[in-house]
Amino acid sequence: MAIALPLTTKELTTDQEVRWCPGCGDYSILAQMKKALTTVGVPREKIAFVSGIGCSSRFPYYMNTFGFHTIHGRAPTFATGLRLANPDLQVWVVTGDGDGLSIGGNHLIHALRRNVDIKVLLFNNEIYGLTKGQYSPASRLGTSSKTSPGGSFETPVRPLSVALAAEATFVARTVDVDVQHLVATLQKAAAHKGSAFVEIYQNCVIFNPDVYDYASNKAVKADNVLYLEHGKPLLFGKDKNKGIRLNGLKPEVVTVGKDCQVDDLLTHDEASEEPTLAYLLSRFAHDPRNPNSFPEPLGVFRSVRKPTYEEQLDNRIKDATQKKGPGRIEELFKAEDVWTVQ
Repeated sequence: MAIALPLTTKELTTDQEVRWCPGCGDYSILAQMKKALTTVGVPREKIAFVSGIGCSSRFPYYMNTFGFHTIHGRAPTFATGLRLANPDLQVWVVTGDGDGLSIGGNHLIHALRRNVDIKVLLFNNEIYGLTKGQYSPASRLGTSSKTSPGGSFETPVRPLSVALAAEATFVARTVDVDVQHLVATLQKAAAHKGSAFVEIYQNCVIFNPDVYDYASNKAVKADNVLYLEHGKPLLFGKDKNKGIRLNGLKPEVVTVGKDCQVDDLLTHDEASEEPTLAYLLSRFAHDPRNPNSFPEPLGVFRSVRKPTYEEQLDNRIKDATQKKGPGRIEELFKAEDVWTVQ
């Protein structure tokens, strides 16, 4: 039997001209996706990318794998059908905060709750880029845009909170320009069996520039982000002397050595069946205007193994076949609840 050689980034590159705005974080995500796929041991003919509508959704054109550019918000639905029809495929969904959280919100939730073995990448720039700068479901309060010139007053959707509430079995967050962290996160999502959801912070350089500067600028990000590591205390800051502890049910930022000791801090457990702590972390939102605000966590919030939708469906079919035989389509057409109109 021939052994498949590892893929190269060149083999994963198409002849299509990449059409994103100069400086867009999508370029970095595309490059790191190719790097990640060279390590997962899956041949190109076993990989498919499915997208909806938006800037991010041009992604399948630029990956030399199977690809489907579908319709607005329905990428998770197409991906579910594709995965069930061909369980040998590794299926990736590429969507954005507009495509995935507005018209596609319902489809996203149900794909995650069913634990379909697909990997969903949500590029979050908190704006509608393709349609020229309207505020999106993820836009922060006060966001000034063409459709909110006085500042948005709508409560934003928090993608990770939605994914955790839908019981996604793998939930993570990373940043477009943090290339090593991005590659590692994509590799973990690829290895996961079940619904994987990855939010990727990505500045829209045209309509929402610097929205994530606090999480990408090397000069300040150490005090503004919290890198999650399984089994380790929640520490952050340039000197790793800040942490998160619980005061009753309320989390608080403390200084180690002054307010508490390391042993008093919360310990991250991404493998916990109970998603309460992961959900708590998903609520942390950095406010650049507030020096005492929480850091925003990056990394894997949750990674648990549960039966996938495909596994359960396959077992159901096997049980029915064992009890009733393989069956015939003609008999199904003539089964009960059939009547003749005269």
